[in-house]
Amino acid sequence: MSNKAAVFALFLAGSAQAQQEPLSVIEWLSNPPENLPGTVLLEPPVTETGLQPDVVVTPLEALSPPLGLVSSSVTGLPVGIWQNSDPDRLAQLIARVPVKYNPAMQRLLFTLLLSEARAPAGQNAKEVLLLARLDRLMQLGAADPVQSLVQLAGPTDSRERFQRWFDATLLTGDEDRSCTALIAQPHLSQDYAAQIFCKARRGDWASAALTLEAAHALQILPPEDLDVLDRFLSPELFEDAEYLPQPDKPDPLTFRLFEAIGERLPSAPLPRAFANADLRDVAGWKAQIEAAERLTRIGALTPNQLLGLYTERDPAASGAVWDRVAAIQKFESALESGEPESIVTTLPAVWRQMRSVGLEVPFAELFAERLAQFSLPDAKAEDLRWRILLLSELYESAALSPPDQSEETLFLAALAQGDPGRARTPSPQADAVAQGFAWAAPIPSDIEAMLNNDQLGEAILETMELFAHGARGNLVDLTAAIATLRRVGLEDTARRAALNLLILQGT
Repeated sequence: MSNKAAVFALFLAGSAQAQQEPLSVIEWLSNPPENLPGTVLLEPPVTETGLQPDVVVTPLEALSPPLGLVSSSVTGLPVGIWQNSDPDRLAQLIARVPVKYNPAMQRLLFTLLLSEARAPAGQNAKEVLLLARLDRLMQLGAADPVQSLVQLAGPTDSRERFQRWFDATLLTGDEDRSCTALIAQPHLSQDYAAQIFCKARRGDWASAALTLEAAHALQILPPEDLDVLDRFLSPELFEDAEYLPQPDKPDPLTFRLFEAIGERLPSAPLPRAFANADLRDVAGWKAQIEAAERLTRIGALTPNQLLGLYTERDPAASGAVWDRVAAIQKFESALESGEPESIVTTLPAVWRQMRSVGLEVPFAELFAERLAQFSLPDAKAEDLRWRILLLSELYESAALSPPDQSEETLFLAALAQGDPGRARTPSPQADAVAQGFAWAAPIPSDIEAMLNNDQLGEAILETMELFAHGARGNLVDLTAAIATLRRVGLEDTARRAALNLLILQGT
C-alpha cells in the first residue's frame, strides 16, 4: 500500500473485485487530474527594515514527519498547513464542514484530508488530527483511502487506529490483512466478536469456537451478537431457524457477519461508508449501481466506475435505477453516432435522470469532452449542453462561446473566466458572487488573522463553512468565502464552486 502514498487522484475508485490488494476508491491515487485547486500562494513577507532578520532554529526531531496519500507538490498545499492551529479545533472543523451539495467543495475537502501534511505541535496532536481525518473520510464513504492512510501511519500503533483500519478493511473486503494483525497482537481489540471473526477467517475454527463459548459463559457480549456469531460458526444448527432481527445501527463487523450467514443487510439505510461493501461482486447489479451512485454523489467514487456499471449490461426492468441505466446507454449511443439530432433527443432525458439523483457534475465530467465537439441545432438543448460544459473542467473554454446573449448567460460566461464584474448580475446571489471576485475584496478579520499566523488549513476550513452559509442564503458570507478562496490561491475552486452553486440551483 505504500505506493499509494506517492500518487494522487481526485475521486475514489473502489475495487469490487480484488480482496487481496484493494484498489483505491479515489482515482487521484493513480491518475492525477488536471483540475486540482491552484497552488496556494500567500503574499510573501516584506521586510520593514534593513536589519538582518533573526534566525529561528527548530531541531529536526521536533518536526513530525508529514502524513498523507498525496504529495504536497501535487496539491500545492504546504506540509505546514495545520501548524499553529489547535488540534481539537481542527478536529471539530474537519468533522462538521458541510460539502454535500457542492462538488467543488467536496474536491477541496478531499484534497485537505489526503494532502501530505504535518500535525500541529503538542502532545497527542498527531493522533487527534489523524483520527479526525480518518473519521471524516469514512463519513464521506471513502473506506479505501481510510485503509491506505491508516496503514501509512501505522495501523497497529494504537487501538483507535486499529479499530478504524479494521472497519475499513471489512467494508473493502480486505479483512484478512487486519485479521492477521489482530491474531498476532490480540491486545489491539478487546472486542470478542472481532477475535472470533478473525480466528474463523484465518481458519482456526476450534479457537474461534472456544472463544465464543467463553463469551457465552462470561456474558461479555450482547445476546444479539451471540446469536449471529452462533450462526456464523455453526450454520448447520440453524438451517431451519427464522431470520434474526435486523440491527438498527450495525457496525461493519455486524454487517459482514450478517452477510456471512446469508442474511445480508441492505446498505441504503446505513451510513454512506457501507455502500463500499455493495461494490463487491457479492452484491447484485442493482445494488452495485445504487451504491456507486451514492458514493459518486459525494465525490467518494470516480464517475468512470459508475459509468462502467451503467453500461455493463442491458437494463433488467424499468423504473428508478433502470430508467437511469437506459437513459445513459441511449445517450452514449447518440454520442457515438455523431448525429446532433440524436443528442438533442437524448440529452434532456438523461439530464433529468442525473438531476434526480444529484449526479449532474459527475455526468458533466464524464461527457464534457465529447459534448464539446458538437453544436446542437435546438436552442434549449444547446443551452443545456453549454451549462453542462460549465460544470466540467472545460468551463473556461466553454465560456468563450456562450449560446445566447441573455443576462444570465453572459454572467455565467464572465464568471467562468474569473471576471463576473464585467457583466450585469441577474440575481442577488449572483451579485454576491461578483463582489467576491472584485479587486481587493475584503476577507473576514478572523480569517485574516489565521493567515497571518500561518494557520492556512484552519482558515480554509472556516472559509468552506462560510461558503456553505452563503449557499443557504447568507450572501455576505458567500462574498467573503469567495474572496478568501481567491486570496489563498484557490482560484479554480472559487470559480467552480460559484458555477456549481448558480447553475445547479438555477436549472
